Amino acid sequence: MERVLGIGGYFLRATDPVSLGAWYRDSLGLDADEHGLWRQDTGPTVFATFESGTDYFGSRTQQTMLNFRVRDLDAMLTQLRAGGADVAEETQEMDGVGRFGWVTDPEGNRIELWQPA
Repeated sequence: MERVLGIGGYFLRATDPVSLGAWYRDSLGLDADEHGLWRQDTGPTVFATFESGTDYFGSRTQQTMLNFRVRDLDAMLTQLRAGGADVAEETQEMDGVGRFGWVTDPEGNRIELWQPA
């Protein structure tokens, strides 16, 4: 059986794609080229399904949630708050998995930030 090799891309609709791309670059350090190509660090990727009624993604109209691995969750959340981003107050820790925090991008997409254990 053929298998996928990894995530090849993640695409977002936006009312202002240029500004949203700049927010990801300036707020999260996602340094993609003019074609959106971003060379990420090696590490785990989680693919999981959730019940359709989950509130975990924020708005029920949001069908997917992007999760980024980070080195230092507290430093990233502090940086985002200093930049005026909409950062959730709560964080979550899962034994053996790591710590999680959330930010909402300027288009209203809730993003999860994960500091692996």
